[in-house]
Amino acid sequence: MNLPLFIARRMRFNPKHKGSVSVQIIKIAKLAVALGMAMILIAVATGKGLQKEIQDKTVAFNGHLVVAPFENSESQISVLPMANDSTVLDMLKNEAGVKQVQRVALKGGLLKAGDQFEGVIMKGVSQDYQWEALKSFMVEGNFPQFRDQASNEILLSQLIAQRLSVGVGDEVSVYFQNSQNQQLPNVRKFKIVGLFLSGFPDFDENFVLGDLRHIQRINKWRNNEIGAYEVFATDLKTSINVGSSIYQKLPSDLDVIEITRQYASIFQWISLFDFNILIIIIVMIVVGVINMSTALLVLILERSSMIGLFKSLGAGNRLIQKIFLYNGVAIMSQGLFWGNLIGVMFFLTQKYWGWIRLDPETYYVNIAPVSLDFLDVLWLNFGFLVVSSLLLWIPSMIISNIRPARVLRFR
Repeated sequence: MNLPLFIARRMRFNPKHKGSVSVQIIKIAKLAVALGMAMILIAVATGKGLQKEIQDKTVAFNGHLVVAPFENSESQISVLPMANDSTVLDMLKNEAGVKQVQRVALKGGLLKAGDQFEGVIMKGVSQDYQWEALKSFMVEGNFPQFRDQASNEILLSQLIAQRLSVGVGDEVSVYFQNSQNQQLPNVRKFKIVGLFLSGFPDFDENFVLGDLRHIQRINKWRNNEIGAYEVFATDLKTSINVGSSIYQKLPSDLDVIEITRQYASIFQWISLFDFNILIIIIVMIVVGVINMSTALLVLILERSSMIGLFKSLGAGNRLIQKIFLYNGVAIMSQGLFWGNLIGVMFFLTQKYWGWIRLDPETYYVNIAPVSLDFLDVLWLNFGFLVVSSLLLWIPSMIISNIRPARVLRFR
């Protein structure tokens, strides 16, 4: 039989001590642990959720990797064409960790509707484009349909549409620079068939999606020439290794641009969330440990006569410390239970009802996203319990200073 555990259990359920001072202190300690764990779960859920949402949005419009000529790697538009080489395309598609490869080309233009103008970047895509990645951003209408001939259908952001006072079904003109005659621009008429809204100003204020064949004709490119390949990997972590492997196999005139490099400022910003989460975890554990240490000290001092009695019967300091540490762990476990309940309830209510809203101009989302899995909860609870239990050894060492002769003198 585990003697310290047996005594600790009898101490907790002894009705004689229900009105003692330590009961109120223990309640405060439980509350501190519960609030600490709840705050940790909320911080992790919102931090991971925001990171994932921003990453997914960025990847949806650009892919994890972009394979393009070196001249295009630092430009927002496709400066020089690259051949749609079947050897390179097959290599990309067969690379381990690659889910999708699509051909694109980008060209700057001026979109006109009535007497209103808006500068845009026309992103030409082909039949292999992954429209499903943008499905969650659709506000109205449908995706463009590409057939044998170059399609005049385009997908426009709701933000640009509002600025130009146009909508689904309206026709707009786009003026492109003419490389042969600077005074006469190339003009193309397009029909708006869908509106999207991502929440990213970089995309919503600039991009128009249409048929790649228009870009090829305006730039005087051949039918087998494109601006770049967008490569989708299984996830962001995998894409780093995939990008390194692809780069080694590409011709010397092609480069691989990771999404983290293309949008470095965004990914540097969301990487700070990890540090913020770590600070919150440390602060909450410290607060929980301080409150638990206070409760344990009060419990020890209140039971000093019992400690003296155990020592007079031959019990060692280690055994008595275990009694109070078992009590401390039990108190923490109750606090953790309520903390987990609060944290999980927050996660579920926010996930399904989205009652916390954010400024999309600052956070790129209008509803605070959350992400939390069972392993997150398990490891956070395990870490909180282990660290706190180890630190509780420090206040429990006061037991070694309690002398039976002093505490039992007037008993």
